[in-house]
Amino acid sequence: RGAVAGLPAIVAAASVCLYLLSTHLPPGPKHLDSDGEDVGVQEYRLKFPSDLDELQELAEMLKFYKREHYSYVLLLFCSTYLYKQSFALPGSSFLNMLAGAIFGPWQGLMLACLLTTSGSTFCFLLSSVFGKQYVVHLFPEKVALLQRKVEENRSSLFFFLLFLRFFPMTPNWFLNITCPVLNIPMPIFFFSVFIGLIPYNFICVRTGSILSEISSLDDIFSWGTLAQLLAIALAALVPGALIKHYSKTHLKVDGVDSNGTNRE
Repeated sequence: RGAVAGLPAIVAAASVCLYLLSTHLPPGPKHLDSDGEDVGVQEYRLKFPSDLDELQELAEMLKFYKREHYSYVLLLFCSTYLYKQSFALPGSSFLNMLAGAIFGPWQGLMLACLLTTSGSTFCFLLSSVFGKQYVVHLFPEKVALLQRKVEENRSSLFFFLLFLRFFPMTPNWFLNITCPVLNIPMPIFFFSVFIGLIPYNFICVRTGSILSEISSLDDIFSWGTLAQLLAIALAALVPGALIKHYSKTHLKVDGVDSNGTNRE
């Protein structure tokens, strides 16, 4: 009973805290009318972006708050990211892009990697405490398959987990909630997430940084933007290619079917 009540209580408490944080915004920029006269402080309402236009609008608004209220924006962004990652909710790709748009490519990448790893670790801990039996009950075949593969690759467990992170054989959220069932040691889990998701985070963050600077669709298809996106894709493919080459001779991954390409 404690496990059944404990997780909803944690989710509810985290939801209330995030709601209060997102609804108590500091004063926004002053709004000027067409004659340049001050008509008061402009009010904003935060909402999670559902497309690139909303992403750009949110990024512009948060850039202002970052200049005037850096600590608030950093706390809000980290809280939102950890909330989504800890409770295995979709949306990390948009948040990675938002990190690039607000904080720039390198600071955004550092934040994304740290928050992805921390949130995944919280998800791991929540599953370990509250969800082991439910994961096995809901996904018996997938858990059994991963269990076999983990045992077969126990001598190269870290690289096997890296392989699963680099290639979407299994969604990241499922790996996060399943690893406690598979008895994956916490340090191996932590560093496999941190290193294994760097290419994915790099693509999203760098793309967000680029998209935040464009003003029209024509800018997306400019030679400069296309060259940057191509360079990002090639840079992200190198680690995956190395791990795939390693897996052919050192890992046993036959039978690990793709369960979708969702990286959340």
